[in-house]
Amino acid sequence: MRPHFQWDIGSRSLALGERTLVMGVLNVTPDSFSDGGLYFDPRSAIERGLELLDQGADILDIGGESTRPGAATASSLAPALAGAVSAQQEIDRVLPVIEAIKQQRPDSVLSIDTYKSTVARYAIQAGVEIVNDVSGFTWDSVMSSTVAERLCGAILMHVRGLPHQWRALPSPPDVVALVREELRARATEALDAGIPRRCIVIDPGFGFGKNLDDNYPLIARFAEFQLLGFPLLAAVSRKSFLGYTAAARLTEVAARRPHRDTPDPAPPRPVLVPPTARDIASLAATIAAVLSGAHIVRVHAVAPAIEALAIADAILDAQ
Repeated sequence: MRPHFQWDIGSRSLALGERTLVMGVLNVTPDSFSDGGLYFDPRSAIERGLELLDQGADILDIGGESTRPGAATASSLAPALAGAVSAQQEIDRVLPVIEAIKQQRPDSVLSIDTYKSTVARYAIQAGVEIVNDVSGFTWDSVMSSTVAERLCGAILMHVRGLPHQWRALPSPPDVVALVREELRARATEALDAGIPRRCIVIDPGFGFGKNLDDNYPLIARFAEFQLLGFPLLAAVSRKSFLGYTAAARLTEVAARRPHRDTPDPAPPRPVLVPPTARDIASLAATIAAVLSGAHIVRVHAVAPAIEALAIADAILDAQ
């Protein structure tokens, strides 16, 4: 069973659990892993955002900085890291997009994907109602108080280390237990900072400081995160661990095909399935998480997710 919640996001609330809500991804960046800067131009970003809303996205998650593996971050934990996007650069990227979408779709629910309190503050003033912080409010010491003051929706995501460290992090003995208990601690810190429980959603942070194989236990045991007593978000869309698994399987299939032209062909080499070709794999992982209790899913391809989630929700309703 998936528990029901009312998620307060400021002046209104969203019902969670009656059906799965879809959060569409809009990256206003030149270097996103998933779209490579396709929507870096504000006009393209605005058009894409409106398109995702038309396709059925319940929430639009707008981000102005890539936090892919290896990226630098301008956090209070590591202020000297080179190459990070400044708060002003991020504001300049996202604010025109937020303002234009709110002007054309005033009822739309917008989320800001940022770990910087300054960016969050400007985005909220422009009409954003949710702060989606990949650091779980740990990279900016002022983020918790910023969100608490404005009583907006808060998504606390789990992360291990900083992006430039992720590839070198060892796998923990029990990744699910580690993520669960660290999320519990971060939620407690958010509550202590004055963020109401009814405003908080938690996210295990697939791919963020987890090795490739660490992500599958997080999906297989996703239901364990219900023990924390908060609504759950699953963001697996186009993640690298899906690309590697899909590539390995496709390579096996290719190796079995008859090769008529060459008597002893070299075995095919595994090639990582590129992000834009991972949508089917993303749907499989997304539906698995939903059937284990996810209330919100963050996806790049909204239209196919809407169709697949209709079936997943019908299965949950039949339990």
